[in-house]
Amino acid sequence: MKVNIVPIALLCATVSLLLACEGAGKREKAIIQQDTIPVKVISLVEEDTDSKIITSGYFTTNDETILSFKNGGVINRIYVKEGDKITKGQLLATVNSTEIGSQVEQVQLSLQKAQRDYDRASKLFKDSVATLEQLQNAKTALDVAKQQMQSAKFNEGYTAIRATKNGYVLKKLANDGQIVGPGTPVLQINGAGEGNWILKVGLSDKQWSALKVGDRATITSEALPEQVLRAKVSRKAESIDPQSGTFGVELALESREVKGLAAGLFGKASIFPSKKQNAYTIPYDALLDGGENEGYVFVTNDNQTAKKVKVQLGAVQKDKISVVGGLDSAGTVIVSGSAYLADGSRIKVVK
Repeated sequence: MKVNIVPIALLCATVSLLLACEGAGKREKAIIQQDTIPVKVISLVEEDTDSKIITSGYFTTNDETILSFKNGGVINRIYVKEGDKITKGQLLATVNSTEIGSQVEQVQLSLQKAQRDYDRASKLFKDSVATLEQLQNAKTALDVAKQQMQSAKFNEGYTAIRATKNGYVLKKLANDGQIVGPGTPVLQINGAGEGNWILKVGLSDKQWSALKVGDRATITSEALPEQVLRAKVSRKAESIDPQSGTFGVELALESREVKGLAAGLFGKASIFPSKKQNAYTIPYDALLDGGENEGYVFVTNDNQTAKKVKVQLGAVQKDKISVVGGLDSAGTVIVSGSAYLADGSRIKVVK
């Protein structure tokens, strides 16, 4: 009896293909189950909090000034260097005054001639020799010469740079013998000698909106160990800083007799808003890469995908922490399994 081999072979191939597809499906399902990370989540409930705002910044003064020569020229000498303490009226730098001195002499000679011409025209007018127009023209020329003399004297007074306040030299921007133009920066000073120290900090939009001018704060610095400086909010920026993406706030020290500070020193601040701000409280374990006032958490809105977001932090409690910014559009926060997640990871919510 003759057996038809072709249908049998076709049947075997079909069975093998079905088994292979079933095996591939099981392997794919196993891979999916393996890539899906079990996590635990908590729902977010916004609440009022009186927590303080923790932030950091640098010390400076609000009266830093760039000094320059009005007319420019060749710098004779700069008498100070960076870091020097200065007093109001102190001579800081001079420029060669030969050119401006010559201009003053020329104007002085012109003024003397205008005075002689006017005196002569006045006598001639009294003798009815000169006309009224000639006398008036001579008077106008004399007045112009006087104004030119006043301008030249004013410029001569700016051949030297003097300190406008008690403070320190922050930067020396030119050197002896250098040719500088009018208004070219030569020195940068501040009024630290008057004790007008401030701490400049950057806050998120939510933190910024929670503060008002006059809110109290405390400041510490490693440069001033065991000292807690009392301060208050003195100014709030009305626009965002495009470089840092934060809103600037200035904290003015209440005491003007703080020694040991210098422009640029780092400081940590605790600001106490006078009005309540809304925040979320999450377990400390849910926080990743926490810093001074910011960190990261994983959130999910569909219980299927994890998303890593940056948050602004508030007060730290024993096992919880307040989040004052970054969670407004989040539904739930992942509190368990975060160590195995990446942005976009597939998750499975377990109870």
